[in-house]
Amino acid sequence: MTPKKDKPTGPKPSFYQRFVNVNREHPVLMNVIYIFIAAFILVWLLLSFLDSWTRHGDEAIVPALKGQPIELASVSLENDGFKWEVMDSVFESTQRPGTVVEQNPHAGACVKPGRTVYLTIVAFSPKMVTVPDFMNVSLRQGRSMFEGLGLSVHIVTVASEYKDLVLGAKINGVPLRPGQRIPVTSNITLEVGGGDLIDETDPNFVMPDGGEADASKNDAEEEVELDVELPDEDPTIQLLLQD
Repeated sequence: MTPKKDKPTGPKPSFYQRFVNVNREHPVLMNVIYIFIAAFILVWLLLSFLDSWTRHGDEAIVPALKGQPIELASVSLENDGFKWEVMDSVFESTQRPGTVVEQNPHAGACVKPGRTVYLTIVAFSPKMVTVPDFMNVSLRQGRSMFEGLGLSVHIVTVASEYKDLVLGAKINGVPLRPGQRIPVTSNITLEVGGGDLIDETDPNFVMPDGGEADASKNDAEEEVELDVELPDEDPTIQLLLQD
């Protein structure tokens, strides 16, 4: 029989001593374990920071604001913890100025508290447009210029030798000039030539039938009246005039 070996009777090594021993015996394995532990801690810290930064879990419902005056809509947003900003304004003749017509985010959306809601409202004053260069253009072109800007056009015919030629434009009786700024709700009066005016200075102008003879007759009568001079001092002529 082989004799039994006696077990060491000294104190057991502590956990730290065993950890140090393992670290010395298996350095590569321990480094890999350290890397995994460090990566886990970094990911946990990052996610915790993101939850705090983005307020994960905190939500608010955007109220419906369309059709409300901007005064009521702003109070409603502020009471719910939202910020607001007027992003744009549009002209709408059928609605009251200052009425909300669009909102972003839309009504019922889940967003973070304190989010800015962008509003589009009805403009308090009509949109201004620039008068185009309408002089001496055709009626069709002039009408399309103004109607393309959203203006109402009324046609008035004036005496002119050029038919359907735009000679002027007025708003409430005041003449317009190209480049002038006017409200889009304006009513424009276009003055268009009727083509019924005859230019007698034109070398190709021909008088109507009988017109040339009548003109020659009138010229002859004027010449006779100018050539005949009655001497007022002759007493015989004075007696004939009195009879």
